[in-house]
Amino acid sequence: MSMIISSIGQGMLWSMLGLGIFMTYRILGFPDMTTEGSFPLGGAVCVAAITAGVNPFLATLLGVLAGMCAGLVTGLLYTKGKIPVVLAGILVMSALNSVMLFVMKSPNLSLLNLPKIQDVFIPLNLPTNYDTVFIGLLAVAIVIGLMSLFFNTEFGQAYIATGDNESMAKSLGIHTERMTNVGLMVSNGLIALSGALISQHDGYADVSKGVGTIVIGLSSIIIGEVLFGELSFFQRMLATVVGSIIYQLLILLVIRLGFDTTYLKFFSAVVLSLCMLIPQFRRALHLTTGFEKYFRKNDVVATKGKANA
Repeated sequence: MSMIISSIGQGMLWSMLGLGIFMTYRILGFPDMTTEGSFPLGGAVCVAAITAGVNPFLATLLGVLAGMCAGLVTGLLYTKGKIPVVLAGILVMSALNSVMLFVMKSPNLSLLNLPKIQDVFIPLNLPTNYDTVFIGLLAVAIVIGLMSLFFNTEFGQAYIATGDNESMAKSLGIHTERMTNVGLMVSNGLIALSGALISQHDGYADVSKGVGTIVIGLSSIIIGEVLFGELSFFQRMLATVVGSIIYQLLILLVIRLGFDTTYLKFFSAVVLSLCMLIPQFRRALHLTTGFEKYFRKNDVVATKGKANA
């Protein structure tokens, strides 16, 4: 049971990564490879700050700001330098490896006997791993709350319009380059937040922690979409969190079945591939999930109510 609780807590911490990728991959429509650099960067800056005596909460914020700066550089290379976004992300990701080595002065850095953000729950004497769950819940609530407020503003709607149709957005007077830069900054800030929280949970930061993280983030998004189908914007963010938790539980299942953990990246890729193929299988078999039926029924009822009104 302790392992399941741990996987749920870690799923919530990793969901920040999924929500960050959601900002670019699902809304703007392109995969940002900066992810694999900003994730360990957030952890590196956070852990380095803690070892220097900075409060863990402030250190986490510094990690987020570092990720936002990485996203801004990628955005400027894309919008001003006219470098394709994937290549811009790869360039920044490669450069961040040296940045992390400069910040930590070594390939990895430990938090042994140093304060961590979860230490705030020590006086509560919680059962093992419950502190991770509470931190995850708090982070998810704050991030989804702020994202909901953002997307309900005029600026947020302009950001969505940029992703839907950039040419139309320009014709409406929307500064699409600014929207792209903001999206990459917010996205990589969230990804760095995930990296900072995960590094504190694991007790160390490592420059190689970013390898394969984009697969984990995409898995969170796609698992949620496969399970729930067509959802509202708010529901899609919640589905990403649920997808992240399910992904961690699937990885736990792989470990409990006795597979060699050395090949977890391979299993991660297999899980993502299968999830992406499920819609194709479902179309071929003409299947509809219970979740989709439920939400479609509610949409029909809501539509009828509006019509009668």
